[in-house]
Amino acid sequence: MNLGVREMSDLWKNFRKIEPYVPGEQPQFSDKIKLNTNENPYPPSPAVKKVIDGFCTDDLKLYPDPDVSELNGAIADYYGVDKSKVFSGVGSDDVLAMCFMAFFNSGKPVLFPDITYSFYPVWANLFNIKYETKRLDDNFRIVKEDYFCENGGIVFPNPNAPTGVELPLDEVEEIISRNRNSVVIVDEAYVDFGGKSALPLVDKYENLVVVQTFSKSRSLAGLRIGFAVANEGLISVLNAVRNSFNSYTMNSITIKAGAAAVKDDAYFKETVEKIINTREKTKTALKKLGFEFQDSKSNFIFAKHKTVKAEDIFNALREKHIFVRYFNQPRIDNYLRITVGTDEEMQIFIDFLKNYLKDKC
Repeated sequence: MNLGVREMSDLWKNFRKIEPYVPGEQPQFSDKIKLNTNENPYPPSPAVKKVIDGFCTDDLKLYPDPDVSELNGAIADYYGVDKSKVFSGVGSDDVLAMCFMAFFNSGKPVLFPDITYSFYPVWANLFNIKYETKRLDDNFRIVKEDYFCENGGIVFPNPNAPTGVELPLDEVEEIISRNRNSVVIVDEAYVDFGGKSALPLVDKYENLVVVQTFSKSRSLAGLRIGFAVANEGLISVLNAVRNSFNSYTMNSITIKAGAAAVKDDAYFKETVEKIINTREKTKTALKKLGFEFQDSKSNFIFAKHKTVKAEDIFNALREKHIFVRYFNQPRIDNYLRITVGTDEEMQIFIDFLKNYLKDKC
């Protein structure tokens, strides 16, 4: 019996030990209001439904196109770049993980903010990449000068997550131009909600990779589509890494549905405009209730109340099946990240806060 325990110990000591990324809760209640994972509250384009309804299931006996030509072509046409500058993956998480593997191998530390997308340190640890975090200022803004130093690469969201704060494009460009010997990844998961994209800089800087997703503004979180735009050389490196891992990362239905979503520009712009308008109305309502926050250029608001603890508000909301995101982490443990839902959902959320805070303030 003791021998078995020893053998099990020898087995387990060689396993990879890593702290995994923890996604937002996916509650199963039918009566929930889900404002915790930055999903789009509106359905995908009707063009997506048409593709899925009409998809020939016989095609599933064949492998999908490893070059993702139809989707990459649609993305390239939409953004006015050559298809050779586009790389697609299974969500932007897949694309970012490939970027970490492809570009961050110098042995020098990769730089990213101390308050940012929490998958970055997970990938760094998973792939044995050294990293350093740079402190956001007291207004949760990136300090560009912190990135004017020797490094093995740079990655940051713009607008940032979970803060929603945008770094002006001229400051983004300054970081890129000061780091020409390392790859700078600008993660633009939320840029469609009012930010300025770095995509126009791709032709100017060979060290720039811009990553976006269909999960937020195009309502396709369930299909998992992300993409990168960069010069042909960087894209060829990404393709080599992807093909050394799995040549068929994206399925046939997703390729066709994703291409259809890109082509329906009118629906995309209409949906984004709805969310922006609801966000601005929600900001006004939250300020009246005593909340404080930086200006958000995303589909969420990162807010704290002047007197009531965020954790208490989070728990009270949760009891009523209203879900927001709470991060029990230094510097942000008194903030809530509130996804922008429909006007109706946000009104229910605000009405609850009015009643709850009336007894607390």
